[in-house]
Amino acid sequence: MRRQDRKTEDDQARELLREGTYGILSTADADGNPYGVPLSYVYRGGNIYFHGAYEGRKVIHVRQNKRVSFCVVDGAEPLPERFSMRYRSVIVSGEITEAEGPEKRDALQGFLDKYSADYLEAGQLYLEKTEGQTMVLKLEIKEVSGKIRS
Repeated sequence: MRRQDRKTEDDQARELLREGTYGILSTADADGNPYGVPLSYVYRGGNIYFHGAYEGRKVIHVRQNKRVSFCVVDGAEPLPERFSMRYRSVIVSGEITEAEGPEKRDALQGFLDKYSADYLEAGQLYLEKTEGQTMVLKLEIKEVSGKIRS
């Protein structure tokens, strides 16, 4: 990282992963063609989980190349008088696998807890109906790098 003065401690970067709303998952296919997609996510047990359909470009890419990067940015605000920007960010890299069984169910529960806490009962019914049609991907974090500019 070029600007060491903006580097965060590991626990601050992981705090942003817990608190963030969405991020950008960057993948590449077998030929190295890049693809970035904004996604909601949950951070549980030191891993990041995503959910979605069993098909599509994201799924094709991670089946061809499990190495990915994921970026979360929070609190971005221009500082025009300083010709800069206020922000908190974290970038992680690692490998993606499919979560199944109890791990998949726990991750889906994490989405309910994070995004629909006021609707847990209805969310449980929704999960029972859609769990079989929902793929859950697990990003095992190998590297974490955070930055803050205040």
